Amino acid sequence: MSTSNISLLEKFIGYCSDKNKIISQNIANVGTENYKRQDVVFKDILNENMNPQIKLTNPKHFEGITPVSSPEIIDDNNKDMVSGINNVDIEKEMTDLAQNSINFKFASRKISDHFKGLQNVIKGGGRF
Repeated sequence: MSTSNISLLEKFIGYCSDKNKIISQNIANVGTENYKRQDVVFKDILNENMNPQIKLTNPKHFEGITPVSSPEIIDDNNKDMVSGINNVDIEKEMTDLAQNSINFKFASRKISDHFKGLQNVIKGGGRF
């Protein structure tokens, strides 16, 4: 695994951490009247990391993409009052929380495996 992949996984873990905070905030406010749920936009993080590798060969390709240095937290302006007093759907939040937890575990395990492999090489684990 290259160093750039480790860097991407580190940023993804940061995204997962931010997403977990926002989901927890949404769950905590499920009973708050007129609260508007929030979300973290991953697309901008992906653009930030992928843009240096994308070469524009045609003026119609990906115009107007601007890299963002940190995750963007957006308000969900959906006017559907899912819970009756605000737009927080507790089932969706719990599903997002479970998915975010799996994503975090995946990224942390990949980083851990990478460093365990390096440690094995340094200790001469391949000796016979």
